[in-house]
Amino acid sequence: MSGSNHSDETPDHEQPTEPTRPADYGQPIPEHHDRRRNWPFFAGVLAGVFLVCVLAALLLSQRPLGVLNPANPQATPTQQGANIQIDQIRRKVADSVKPTIVQINVKTSSGGSLGSGIIIDRRGYVVTNNHVVENGQNVEVQLASGEHLPAQIRGTDPTDDLAVLQIKPTRNMPIATLGDSSRVYVGETVMAIGNPLGITQTVTSGIVSALNRIVSEGSGGAVLPDTIQTDAAINPGNSGGALVDMNGNVVGVPTLAAIDPEFKTPASGVGFAIPANRVKFIVPQIIKDGRVTNSGRAALGITALPLTPFIAQQRNLSVTKGLLVAEVQAGGAAEQAGIQPGDVITQIDNVSVEQNEDVSHYLLTKKPGDKVTVRYVRDNNRATALVALGELQIPTT
Repeated sequence: MSGSNHSDETPDHEQPTEPTRPADYGQPIPEHHDRRRNWPFFAGVLAGVFLVCVLAALLLSQRPLGVLNPANPQATPTQQGANIQIDQIRRKVADSVKPTIVQINVKTSSGGSLGSGIIIDRRGYVVTNNHVVENGQNVEVQLASGEHLPAQIRGTDPTDDLAVLQIKPTRNMPIATLGDSSRVYVGETVMAIGNPLGITQTVTSGIVSALNRIVSEGSGGAVLPDTIQTDAAINPGNSGGALVDMNGNVVGVPTLAAIDPEFKTPASGVGFAIPANRVKFIVPQIIKDGRVTNSGRAALGITALPLTPFIAQQRNLSVTKGLLVAEVQAGGAAEQAGIQPGDVITQIDNVSVEQNEDVSHYLLTKKPGDKVTVRYVRDNNRATALVALGELQIPTT
């Protein structure tokens, strides 16, 4: 045939010069295919995988492996396990101690008050703070089970702000274990268990913030030696409850919170507890005799009042600061050293004294029988006496 017979279509008997992509990506490459043409491709893939692995290793090295806790993105499984273990310990301690904590309801002539207490003896003895039951006309104990029992005041120790009640023993009465407060350390985890604001069986947690604090309860109140400071929340109603370590031992009796001088309200996270060792020293005496027969505290044996400029002028004294001796205990340490009413004590050892608390605080560092140097003024003449300290007598109420 004449004329052009060219066509844009490929004749049916011819195949495309460029191979088509197999429908099955996993299909083997035909043997006649040249594998050497794919080495650059494979090399690129391998290099990319290697780079990704290196980057992943660098990123993972900045953060420990493990499933992350949404509440703590940095927590590892090990840390989470430790936290769970700590929570389990807290729960175990709370469950074991809470049944020994009671609420104390007190009726007074002016109304009522409440506090906490700790069952410490299967005979039904409960320790609490003296200020919880002070002036109480009727005292009732509410057990952790909710049962209400009348209570009798076995004895009190206003100087240490401790008191012992007795209730009728119940079957299988739980009792708390008083620990060794000398082994408590700063930073140790503790829990306060009591009835703050009448909210029964409340547990708060914190640490031991400081040790051996000397705390005054204010004018006319007790001066407490060696108290344990804690940031576990202590509120009205916690008084007389338990400060507990993570072994379930009562290491202190929460007694008061510091007062913010600006707002005149309890300071948050600054509470104080009477150490368990002092409780173990005082309470058995009250159980046995109904009173404290051996305080273990040193005493000067005087009654005194702060010297004021007005009194100093009236008496024509040459000093305006110090403690004016009003009374000397017969046979006491001061009398035996020759100190008399009318003398003005200005120093004990090298410590200046202007308030009764100055003497109380200093004597808390001494024991009966220790000797101190007392400097005083008599008839405007300065004198010195070496005093062998006596024992503080605890008043009964």
